[in-house]
Amino acid sequence: MSTQIKPLPFDAENVINFSSNRREPEWFKNIRVKAFGLAQQLPLPKPEKTRIEDWNFTNFNYEFNGTPVTSPEELPDDVRKLIGEDEKGSVLIHQNGAAVFRNLSQSLREKGVIFTDLSTAVQKYGDLLQKYYFKTSQIDKHKLTALHAAMVNGGTFLYVPKNVQVELPVQSVSIQDAPSSGLVTHTIVVAEQGSSVTYVETYLSQSSVGEGVANVISEVYVGENARVKFGVVDHLTEGVVGYVNRQANVARDGSLQWALGQMNDGNTVSENMTTLEGDGSSVDIKAVSIGSGSQRQNFDNHIRHVGKATNSRLLVRGVQKDAANSIFNAVTKIEHGASKADGEQTQRVLMLSEKARGDANPILLIDEYDVIAGHAASVGRVDPAQLYYLMSRGIRKEAAEKLIVEGFLKPVVDLLPIEGVKKQLAGLIERKTR
Repeated sequence: MSTQIKPLPFDAENVINFSSNRREPEWFKNIRVKAFGLAQQLPLPKPEKTRIEDWNFTNFNYEFNGTPVTSPEELPDDVRKLIGEDEKGSVLIHQNGAAVFRNLSQSLREKGVIFTDLSTAVQKYGDLLQKYYFKTSQIDKHKLTALHAAMVNGGTFLYVPKNVQVELPVQSVSIQDAPSSGLVTHTIVVAEQGSSVTYVETYLSQSSVGEGVANVISEVYVGENARVKFGVVDHLTEGVVGYVNRQANVARDGSLQWALGQMNDGNTVSENMTTLEGDGSSVDIKAVSIGSGSQRQNFDNHIRHVGKATNSRLLVRGVQKDAANSIFNAVTKIEHGASKADGEQTQRVLMLSEKARGDANPILLIDEYDVIAGHAASVGRVDPAQLYYLMSRGIRKEAAEKLIVEGFLKPVVDLLPIEGVKKQLAGLIERKTR
């Protein structure tokens, strides 16, 4: 059965004018125009067991100006809490895609670290950015990736030169508060050979958005013997439909750690893909999510072993309440020639109501003999023994259940290196499990 492709609410002239108004170089404008043509032709993605044809991914306002601030004290309270008092050295704040506050410590500037918004990177560091823009993620993968490349209106570029160690976390916060807005952001994190960095990004949308769209793509490049920790808290409101695509490539002896707090209140499609390209490379993924209300979510975690002696660990923990429905797919692919690879995945889904539904689908695809691979998956309700133990200590059932859920999700909360972001995720977990 063919899928009807709906017309987009903007045309090629809108795309060209948008690019010209932002003073973008020809190569970037050409990508936009080519991607717009693809977005008109390509179908939506087809996530397993999740119908998204009626979700609003395309009708949104895409051009906004943020309100610049000169100090963190001028930012909203919830953003100031995320930054904290001791971590203002390397911070980038976006409002509806536009950078409104930025700061990079002088010591990192002197070492050649680049940390700026995408628009500035396109104009000021275009030759460097072009080497990495849409190199892990495919523009023509489906309608949403093409639409992203055509209408991208914000993002972050973090570049760490060879052998530079960034000791303190680098933080980016994106706020979406304009009515019917589309937050189309592209993040690129590059850690050259022998370098290390911890990067944390937070996405917040406000109730003022109403019905909006978030189309987020992140690309991570981990060089030889480099170390990257990438932390995330996604918190989009109920009316915002989210498409999230985070992909990484890890070179020889490189190491990547994902800590993903996926706390959107609206319908979401999420794709996370890591390719272990180099020998001895590794990835550790820990992800948590909570589904509530009538929310529909689809999470796809994919790890591809290419190099020899690669190592991957995946831990996914999801909680479902009310009438929420979420699909959790995990694929570990060990390619032919990836000998000595070691891939393990674990998915646990906790159900808190009769109407909630969660499916955990572990998949191993192995094309090599000399490997270690395994998976574990479970879907179930709160352990009656744990509940009984807590209630026997005088704790009410609702409070006991909440304690169990918080402990269930704690492995990812503890990984986030910025105290304000960690508290935010803990607060979201508490709010969503009431």
